[in-house]
Amino acid sequence: MSAAKAKGAKGTPATLAAAEAGIEFTLHAFEADPDAESYGRAAADALGLPPEHVFKTLLTEVDGRLTVGVVPVSASLDLKALAAAAGGKKARMADPADAERATGYVVGGISPLGQRRRLPTVLDASASALGTLYVSAGRRGLEIELSPADLVRLTGAVLAAIARG
Repeated sequence: MSAAKAKGAKGTPATLAAAEAGIEFTLHAFEADPDAESYGRAAADALGLPPEHVFKTLLTEVDGRLTVGVVPVSASLDLKALAAAAGGKKARMADPADAERATGYVVGGISPLGQRRRLPTVLDASASALGTLYVSAGRRGLEIELSPADLVRLTGAVLAAIARG
């Protein structure tokens, strides 16, 4: 999608951030199931994508500091590996209300892009083998496809092996 087209359309903070950065991206909309057990897995299924290409954005606290972990929906987040990658000792999942407040997004639609404030971000190293990957575009039922390099550049992410299973 062109930056001009995204700016002209009513976008989410994530799509606007991507457009303002001038990167190439594609939006993929689908009917979100509000009762889905895993929003990321539901996105992969709805769009007919391999789950290793669709990434979920998880908010954690590493030594008390909010930190973003981005892993494939086919995997779980290795909290110990995330803590090490973020330069900390201990990580735990953040309270959902804290995650929503810090990012400006609702759970199930949290994007690593366009958050209220830039948080330390770690992207699973498996992303580097992909031409493009998919992350939430800032609301349930909307994914943004972009290159892993652009995601790293826009979020300031560190690449590390943080996925398990």
